[in-house]
Amino acid sequence: MSKQYLSQHTIDDAHTTDVFSLAVTTSQILSGSGEPSIKVHSTVEEDFPIAQVLKDAHRVGCHHIVTSTSGTRAVSVGFDGKVKVWRYEEGIWKEDGEIPNEGPRKGGHVWAVALSSDGQYLAGTTQDGRANVWDLDKGKEKIREFETKGSFGLSVDMSPDGRFIASGHESGNIYVFSTATSRLLHSLPGLIKPVRSVKFSPGSTLLAAAGDGRVVSLYDPTSGEQVANLSGHAAWITSLDWSHTGQYLLSGSLDGKVKVWDIERRTCVATHSESDKGLWCVKWLPKDTTAISTHKAERFATSGSNRAIAIYREATGG
Repeated sequence: MSKQYLSQHTIDDAHTTDVFSLAVTTSQILSGSGEPSIKVHSTVEEDFPIAQVLKDAHRVGCHHIVTSTSGTRAVSVGFDGKVKVWRYEEGIWKEDGEIPNEGPRKGGHVWAVALSSDGQYLAGTTQDGRANVWDLDKGKEKIREFETKGSFGLSVDMSPDGRFIASGHESGNIYVFSTATSRLLHSLPGLIKPVRSVKFSPGSTLLAAAGDGRVVSLYDPTSGEQVANLSGHAAWITSLDWSHTGQYLLSGSLDGKVKVWDIERRTCVATHSESDKGLWCVKWLPKDTTAISTHKAERFATSGSNRAIAIYREATGG
């Protein structure tokens, strides 16, 4: 059985360049691009107005933004290698310092980042193949450093239950680490080409990974077993995101399409051609049970090379 999603709104010319990253809270979308400012749009008003602009957040643009589940902390990464922490207080985002720079170490710049569910811990991959963890509540101190055989870390995620960290690399390797022992648990098989997104399911029982191989692979992070492959995209897959129940997985690709996968049935139940230009990011929007009825439906947002942010909502009966 397929699902239908309708275009709810498009923020045209959201940025002046490609929109590389989206992060969400229950009431906002934060977007990063090749321009210096991060923009914040309200998702509780029909026309998705700008709620705040974080001017000159990153001098040469921002390629990753993440938010905590509570929506009170965000982290952004710039093309200049700076990693900024933000806190949400009194209705606005405020800068809350930077992750200490490791100096001129070649290739040491942080690339991809992920926050723990409670927002306390930040994981980040580096261009020279490490995966680091910082404690944001204790002076942004680096508390772990995992070695991953030197290949550019393109993606990273932390499991919601806090047990695992996964990183995906330019080499096609995917590594799963134990946070309890700080040891490598699995080097996962199946993806030979660069891995541009890794995402744990809400229950931490599955890890989805995808990239230049154009296939979404599903793994059991406990055993390391590859349990499924989802095929259908015609170009690099750049972004993955799980629905809050774990029933559905979003994938966005440079083929300009966003797909919704039913994980239990291992099948694609919806495809939208957002643009003839590639997508860089896809994100489910948290459900707002207090909002008007249209906001209670499933919604997701996409962004990419067309410089726009598009919002879709599930078509509901009645």
